[in-house]
Amino acid sequence: MTTTSTPVRTAAPAGRQAPPAALGALGLFTVLLGAALPLIDFFIVNVALPSIDHDLAAGPALLELVVAGYGLAYSVLLVLGGRLGDLFGRRRLFLVGMAAFGLTSLACGLAPDAWTLVAARVAQGAAAALMLPQVLATIHSSTEGPRRARALSLYGATAGLAMAGGQILGGVLVTADIAGSGWRAVFLVNVPVAVAGLVLALRTVPETRSDRPAPVDVPGTLLLVLALLALLAPLTEGRAAGWPLWTWVSLALFPFAAGAFWWVERRADRRGAVPLVPPSLLALVPLRRGLMVVLPLSLGFSGFLFAVAVALQQGLQTGAVASGMAIVPMALAFFGASLAGPRLVRRWGTRVVPVGALLQGLGVAAIAWSVGHDWQGLSVWDLVPGMAVAGLGQGLQLPVLFRVVLSEVPSERAGVGSGVMVTTQQSALTLGVATLGSLFLSLASSPAEMGTALRTTLLVQLGVVALTLLLSLRLPRTVK
Repeated sequence: MTTTSTPVRTAAPAGRQAPPAALGALGLFTVLLGAALPLIDFFIVNVALPSIDHDLAAGPALLELVVAGYGLAYSVLLVLGGRLGDLFGRRRLFLVGMAAFGLTSLACGLAPDAWTLVAARVAQGAAAALMLPQVLATIHSSTEGPRRARALSLYGATAGLAMAGGQILGGVLVTADIAGSGWRAVFLVNVPVAVAGLVLALRTVPETRSDRPAPVDVPGTLLLVLALLALLAPLTEGRAAGWPLWTWVSLALFPFAAGAFWWVERRADRRGAVPLVPPSLLALVPLRRGLMVVLPLSLGFSGFLFAVAVALQQGLQTGAVASGMAIVPMALAFFGASLAGPRLVRRWGTRVVPVGALLQGLGVAAIAWSVGHDWQGLSVWDLVPGMAVAGLGQGLQLPVLFRVVLSEVPSERAGVGSGVMVTTQQSALTLGVATLGSLFLSLASSPAEMGTALRTTLLVQLGVVALTLLLSLRLPRTVK
């Protein structure tokens, strides 16, 4: 990987566009920093929710909105963010998204009441949706060959570490209570990081965009937003709200909104227009089959992290730091497996993905056994073997899947392809908290029942892992 940090453009003959500068090591670090921030902030609040409830008297429904508002805004705008990057330049949208993320993080950290915090979290999710699609699109457009494989593996490692590390960092910040900031530090810490990211991006990230940028597909965008909201909003808020009528109406609306979206996109494709999600893109076998594996993998991961954080803090009273530290073996194993991924893929191809799913299942089963064996006497150390094996398995899956999904996407559609992938991943993360998280909370009506609730949730997740394993067997054997 080149260590050149300042992008240099070469002159091109008249009538031809100059090729984009290569993404150097410092530029890759910068865009990976932009990839980490949104995922960290999706999970960092898990361990801060009790403190937020205490300080702002939020109550269960508003606490779920603090999590769900961010996830919903983030999910429904990701594909649009990718299209805007193709249209206006990915570096430009990355800068705008990073600046907006810093400002909305500041608003979250200074929120005087629960509703202001919810509004700021929705805005923060929208800012993340502008920034994140540009990361993969920039990597896809400014690297190739082994350098691209290495960069995508590092992206996968960053994504996994960010999801697990968010809870670790949240626990440390809440407990440290820096200058009396308490839970506010989990948001305020983003501000200096965003400033540093802006400075680095201005100097190290090359500008790329589609050679044939298309205008925004307004009907497709509105219908996609409607479909995702119709599905995710009732699933994330239904339990806390007592499943009122609007939740059932919304769920009934989802298949019609999804069908209308697909019809509009196919019609635009036949007319020669460029739809938000081109059906021809989904016709790519690696992309389609890869997304089918990303969906259950991400769903299980987010539900697992949410249930473990709540069970340890409220069931065993372990505290925020211990709850976060329980994830450390998983994060370290994930990172190690991610770095080994390119070498393993060169030798074994995508067969490493089902092997990873098998290891993940063994790890989850070990954790479920520890929880069921002696819940009241359970310590963080008892979870180390299962966490490490599960993290190893996840690290063998996620980075490889990112490569599979994007392997045949043309560079001019990099923003759209990246937007589709991260939308699938983020929607699955939100669904994981809404489904497995809601299952856990519905079974854990008191601290004494949390052990049984957690074990049941883990057994359900084992079924999700089994589905991941079966779907991964259909992946193409080789990947570019």
